[in-house]
Amino acid sequence: MGDNLIVMLQGDLEDGTIEQIERDVTREVARSQARGALIDVSGLSVVDSFVARIISRIVAMIRLLGSDATVVGIQPAVALALVELGVPLKHVATALTAEQGMARLQGRRRERAR
Repeated sequence: MGDNLIVMLQGDLEDGTIEQIERDVTREVARSQARGALIDVSGLSVVDSFVARIISRIVAMIRLLGSDATVVGIQPAVALALVELGVPLKHVATALTAEQGMARLQGRRRERAR
């Protein structure tokens, strides 16, 4: 959408699938020179520690490529699981909805321009 990449994660992700998504997303951010990436996890009902670590890594890699990333749509059960698993997500920007996430990405861009 514009200069932002939108990634929607859905279903029950197996380890190989999320690793492929990681490669695809980082490759597409680099190829398209996306300025931001919105990662929508609202379609995930369960997240294990491996999937959570990969999502965290995707955000870190997107930042290393010079783009911003925001994760949106974290369900309450998923948030609880992430806290209980102790997955480090302090560097991950989040928002409740895709609309709020896009606004957050645009806000960061404006801050950098100043």
